[in-house]
Amino acid sequence: MVEAVPGSGVSGRPRLIVLRGNSAAGKTSTAWRVRSLFGGKLAIISQDNIRINVLGEPDIRGGVNIAMIEAMARLGLARGYHVLLEGIFATERYGSMLRGLHRDHTDSSFFYLDVPWEETLTRHATREKSREFGAKEMREWYIPHDLLAGVGEIVIGPDSTLDDSTQLMLDTALAFT
Repeated sequence: MVEAVPGSGVSGRPRLIVLRGNSAAGKTSTAWRVRSLFGGKLAIISQDNIRINVLGEPDIRGGVNIAMIEAMARLGLARGYHVLLEGIFATERYGSMLRGLHRDHTDSSFFYLDVPWEETLTRHATREKSREFGAKEMREWYIPHDLLAGVGEIVIGPDSTLDDSTQLMLDTALAFT
């Protein structure tokens, strides 16, 4: 059972949490569960929300969304918010930005949901987004084991339940705030 973090809030230095993984790995569900249980000032910055909804931008090298996500994270942290970045955040395009945030904000935790291709398809079929795109598009985006070197990324495997993943993130990233 996952429990809320007792006394969670903004005591101490704000934490940066990065949750990465392929489409349909469970990033968004996990991020929102963490927030619901944390109870403090936790800003969720979703790559898809910024890239698609705010900017209408494709996921390209040097995209405006990369700088916008970084600026939002830095502003949130500077203003006392814990910040949870969630998205695919492919290492090739986002690695430099993420490593820069890690370098400048040592109170950070990185997590990678490592879910095999077949399982992402199974999970995608249960989502509302399955009406928007299918296996063909997901195959183009899928990058197996796209780990980000140099940040101590914790790998969460496909057998981890939503509750397990949430608890791991709460215990690792937010337990000492």
